[in-house]
Amino acid sequence: MVKLRTLFQITNRQVNQSDTKQIMKLNASDLDAKQAYKLMTAVVVPRPIAWVSTLSATGISNLAPFSYFTSVSNKPPMVGINIGQEARGRKDTATNILDTKEFVVNIGNFAQVEDLHASADHHPPEVSEIELLGLKTVPSEYIAVPRLADAPVQMECRFDRMIPFGTAGSEFYVGEVIAFHVRDDLIDNNKIDSVALDPICRLAGPFYAKLGEIVRMGSRVR
Repeated sequence: MVKLRTLFQITNRQVNQSDTKQIMKLNASDLDAKQAYKLMTAVVVPRPIAWVSTLSATGISNLAPFSYFTSVSNKPPMVGINIGQEARGRKDTATNILDTKEFVVNIGNFAQVEDLHASADHHPPEVSEIELLGLKTVPSEYIAVPRLADAPVQMECRFDRMIPFGTAGSEFYVGEVIAFHVRDDLIDNNKIDSVALDPICRLAGPFYAKLGEIVRMGSRVR
């Protein structure tokens, strides 16, 4: 495969008068799917991680992390997860969501980074990552899918829609959050304390990060 750097072209534009670093240009049409993925996961950072638990149609629990993840609506609250396909077809998470119409988005903290990373390993559909890793679960209140007991935030979701994108098998799964479960000590002055949450931030490749310096800006004029 052609190395990514060889696809870039040097341009004459500079960042500013005192900066002599050259700007590199790359035409997106020159990239294959794998190259584009590596580039995008390196520049769209840091990313939050949805640690998604699901149940198969036969009741086997599944757990996997996804960092193409965001909120898409606040009324009703909805979240979206991009789940790419593999050579064999859809991943177990996607199959389970389509079969049962339910899933839980768990938000792990940095103390759970090793388990989160390990849950990304490939296993046959009949293998439960939750059981394999020895993770504790608690029942959800409105859906059948279990929640991770030690995740500081858990969101029970009902499947709303799936939207396909592109030509490489990307599918965006949207779910309505029907219940939030938040660890009590994270709530400060009726707000979630993001520092206390200590979320796992996703970078490219096998790299993760913690929250860095927090900067508070003045209130916006509305």
